[in-house]
Amino acid sequence: MSNVKRKSRKKLLWLILLLCIGIGAGAFFYFKKREVVLTVQTEKVSRRNITELVIANGKIQPVVQVVINPEVSGEITELPVKEGQPVQKGDLLVKIKPDNYRAALNSAEASYKSTVAAQALAQANLKKAELELKRANELAASKLISESDLLTAQTSFDVMKASHDTSMHQVEQAAATRAKAEDDLAKTTIYAPMSGIVTKLRSQRGERVVGTALMAGTEIMTVADLGAMEARVDIGEVDVVLIKTGQVARLELDAFRDRKFAGVVSEIANSSKTSGSSQSSSQSQEATKFEVKIRVQEKETFRPGMSVTAEIETRYRTNVLAVPIQSVTTRVPKKPDAPSTKTGSVSTAQASTAQPTKKDGDKKEIQKPIEVIFALEGDHVKMIPVRRGISDDSFVEIIDGANETLEVISGGYKAINRELEDGKRVKVGPPDEKADKDEKK
Repeated sequence: MSNVKRKSRKKLLWLILLLCIGIGAGAFFYFKKREVVLTVQTEKVSRRNITELVIANGKIQPVVQVVINPEVSGEITELPVKEGQPVQKGDLLVKIKPDNYRAALNSAEASYKSTVAAQALAQANLKKAELELKRANELAASKLISESDLLTAQTSFDVMKASHDTSMHQVEQAAATRAKAEDDLAKTTIYAPMSGIVTKLRSQRGERVVGTALMAGTEIMTVADLGAMEARVDIGEVDVVLIKTGQVARLELDAFRDRKFAGVVSEIANSSKTSGSSQSSSQSQEATKFEVKIRVQEKETFRPGMSVTAEIETRYRTNVLAVPIQSVTTRVPKKPDAPSTKTGSVSTAQASTAQPTKKDGDKKEIQKPIEVIFALEGDHVKMIPVRRGISDDSFVEIIDGANETLEVISGGYKAINRELEDGKRVKVGPPDEKADKDEKK
């Protein structure tokens, strides 16, 4: 009997052990398969007025400014202006030492007078040769001189006529040289071409400057009209096609906090800032930028070179369906013929709104991501493909796929961009700011 009892106890222990193992395995798989409920925030689809903005950075510059470069080289002997000084049109700005140019003018004047005297002598000799030729013709008609004497008189006249023509050209050449010398001497004195402010002064009295006739020339100063200012901003090639002259813009300057200035787009570059220039390998990877000029409407004491941020209003929509901009994300759609067992999954008709697939030779089809929103339905979400329109900094227009009855998921960032799927269980609660901040990083 004792052996029978021992065997019964062993069987009982084995049964208990197997039962414990089964319960443990079941509990393990139960907790493993248990779905994690995500905490999200929601917002109703609503109708709004949306203004699309293109934001760009740049600098404030005068609409009209003139860089003063000398056309002749030499030493600056007079520089009666200072940086920041207002000047009127015609005021003296710079005087370059004129001694060499005055000497060149005197030499050109002497050469001119010499050629004029030579022309007078050539004209007298031509008149004399003309008279002798006339006399020789009369004598030859009376057969009083030989043909050789007549030919000599004719040749002398031709020589004197050619000499006279040469002297005339020499006079013209000397006159041109004298005029250039006069012009060079006049260029040693530079006057203000416009009224404005001396915004830059790069040279000092006593310095030697190089004229633009030889190379780029020395930049002495810049005179600008600060009464009319503009913002010159760089805009990428994707956004520049939305910009048109006359569009309204708002300008923010670091120097004028808590203020916004009104502006109007006045000019758009036809070519990028890098076109036509040789680029290094690092520069070629930079984004293509186009310069856009925005005329500032208000009058203020702007200084050239101030940093500015421009918000240009490109398109405007009124009373359109809109959702928070963070609510729209992308997902790879399921194949239309794939069976779905989850409640609220994307239908075949919805999946057909996906972009066309690409085939890579004989490989399987590659599905392109589509834009979707997640709508709250009870304790789970429904993924809905949408077609978006314009957007501002907070909301995006939904052209197709949404209506005002929907309550869309608007947070958190990690859930919308990575974790949410069609039919996923969720609960509405306060946002986890730390998790979202870490995800954005």
